[in-house]
Amino acid sequence: MIAQRIRVTGVVQGVGFRPFVWRLATELGVTGWVRNDAAGVEINAEGSEECLRGLRERLGLEAPPLARVDSIEACAAAPQGHAGFTIAASVAGNIATATAIGHDTNICTDCVAEICAPSGRRSRHAFISCTHCGPRFTLTTGLPYDRRQTSLAPFPMCADCAREYADPGNRRFHAQTICCPACGPQLSLLDMSGAALAGDPIGEAWRLLKAGAIVAIKGLGGFQLVCDARNARAVTMLRERKGREEKPFALLLANAASADEFAEQGDAERELLAVAERPIVLLKKRAGADSALAGVAPGLAWLGVMLPATPIQLLLFHEAAARPSGVAWLAAPQALALVCTSANPGGEPLVIGNGEALERLAGIADALLLHDRDIVVRCDDSVLRVQPAGPQFIRRARGFTPRAIKLARSGPSVLALGGWFKNTVCVTRADEAFVSQHVGDLDNAATCAFLEQTVAHLLGILEVEPVLVAHDLHPDFHSSRFAAHFAHERGLPLLAVQHHHAHIASVLAEHRHHGPVRGLALDGVGLGTDGQAWGGELLRVEGADWQRIGKLAPLPLPGGDRAAREPWRMAASALHALGRSGEIATRFASMPGAPTIAQLLVHDINAPRSSSMGRLFDAAAGLLGVRQLVSFEGQAAMLLEGLAGAHGELPPPCDGWQIAADGQLDLRPLLAAIADCAEPGYGAALFHATLIAALAAWVQTVAEAGNEDIRTLVCGGGCFLNDILSRGLIESLSKRGFKVLMARQLPPNDGGLSLGQAWIAMQTKGV
Repeated sequence: MIAQRIRVTGVVQGVGFRPFVWRLATELGVTGWVRNDAAGVEINAEGSEECLRGLRERLGLEAPPLARVDSIEACAAAPQGHAGFTIAASVAGNIATATAIGHDTNICTDCVAEICAPSGRRSRHAFISCTHCGPRFTLTTGLPYDRRQTSLAPFPMCADCAREYADPGNRRFHAQTICCPACGPQLSLLDMSGAALAGDPIGEAWRLLKAGAIVAIKGLGGFQLVCDARNARAVTMLRERKGREEKPFALLLANAASADEFAEQGDAERELLAVAERPIVLLKKRAGADSALAGVAPGLAWLGVMLPATPIQLLLFHEAAARPSGVAWLAAPQALALVCTSANPGGEPLVIGNGEALERLAGIADALLLHDRDIVVRCDDSVLRVQPAGPQFIRRARGFTPRAIKLARSGPSVLALGGWFKNTVCVTRADEAFVSQHVGDLDNAATCAFLEQTVAHLLGILEVEPVLVAHDLHPDFHSSRFAAHFAHERGLPLLAVQHHHAHIASVLAEHRHHGPVRGLALDGVGLGTDGQAWGGELLRVEGADWQRIGKLAPLPLPGGDRAAREPWRMAASALHALGRSGEIATRFASMPGAPTIAQLLVHDINAPRSSSMGRLFDAAAGLLGVRQLVSFEGQAAMLLEGLAGAHGELPPPCDGWQIAADGQLDLRPLLAAIADCAEPGYGAALFHATLIAALAAWVQTVAEAGNEDIRTLVCGGGCFLNDILSRGLIESLSKRGFKVLMARQLPPNDGGLSLGQAWIAMQTKGV
């Protein structure tokens, strides 16, 4: 008989790991104990050498489905003569934190069966969970992960739940979120005055939805606004009340089969919809989808679809199906389709508190379906789409935060504050990077405050004291100002990182790539080192070092930032660049100020230049008459992509570009080719086809002009959310012998900036 202390690190708390160890040890005849601490899971094991070897091997091979084992280390210990194997109390101690809180997951199949059973302790229980499913990140206040450090602490277990918790044969053995209708949180349905509505909360909420009402429902990371997606009047009312003119809503459906009526999906899409993280998945619309779902995602080619992520959401579909017994009903298409969107008026952060909901959602929701379990952390839904290389994030949040991104090597602890749009923050610890949930655009005080709360929470749960702070080069972003304040208060060095360098670095960090690369950064705008607005850049990047080796030929931005919200201005800029300024006033006669804009361009007044690819998409949309004004960021480009996709196979590219000796790509010939195109769909397809060909030729030309044969190309920036552009460029460059790296664990847009900033800071010497 020998004894060993075994240390397991990774995501091993809140995932049923201690009960799993207990079962393994009992099966193998190993005695001792297992417990949580700040570093992960610690095991004191006694048994034969063969049994302990089997225990160590199976810890990694058979870990619970939600666990991620990073390391298993063992050292000799003094035998204590344990009589059996137990789960010991967690300890905090003075050990450095090396683990992380688990992520929120969907209800597992066993819990679904219980909730849909006509009888039983947890029939229709809105807070059902077990060691294999349920909330973790959004209800946990600290580590080690124990009930006392969750928002279930105020709900003592009843005798029945306590028996299950202590029963090794029960799947709720040591499940910290265990509860039942007798001892757990309680549902309530309130009107907007705060008065309780009579009847079963789920049943009454369903009746309100069926009648065309808007119900705010308390989810895992915040409240969500829900209405009947087939009721055009309800959808219009939701848009008006929320002030969300045309930005698409997500669709909540009972199962993947229910999406076939509205969207196309292959096996990869069905699998992604059904993963435990339950993200919103972008699916290509079928013909007639906009008629069936009027106002849900107007004019766009894609429909965001999600399946129930919480018991409350599942129960609404169960109610609509007349409370069927068993789970067979979930395999068949269900008629109910719900709009499900974040409850955040005016682009502010998600509402999470009950009192807050009554105040901030007044005038938006008709009723509140809520409960008395607190949400500890705001966390919006994640959004993904399927690409040939795998899923691509549009937004990374619930279900995926706070999973660590493994880095190629360890380094100093860094806090990186991201950018202005789609803000996230990043904290590094040794060789791991923890990117926060989606914070949002820093254009209001509430979101700025949320950014600061997110920093405090992330540093707290990871128990990290950063030694360096990184931020965007733009000094006027709230993230940059807060970074400076944070660093000054603590006497820490501060590093400003150029926006497009960070885009490329983010992809390099997640791919753990060493050595020099070419970086193609395409986005809306980022401040360049020359003080100009960049956005179409070819870079050489090697670690913390970089240089600009190519750019798009700049176009004027008539009226400055306003041009990003009015594509007709960029179309006017394109006409001016083509020597056709005289056409602006007549071509855009319906736009107030068109003659003035023409004069501003002619006299070069209030028309700063930008190499932005995003503004080039706007120019194309304006020239083709696709969109003259936008109501949300990227709308013109999304509509242009939808038109190109609807056209069918892309046409052959035109001779629409010129590459100068200094590495500048001039796309004015392409703009000229579409300026007089009579068919917008063909023009959009031609634009995409030619853009793909031009970018591939540009990359190859610049690569061959240098002294280095660098064949790895890294793509970053929001323009790579364009599915046609991304797929076409990967295919074209791969045929030319390039290895193309794109974002996979984070979005390619500004949601990934913080990781890139942190990665650069970790490699910057002398800061």
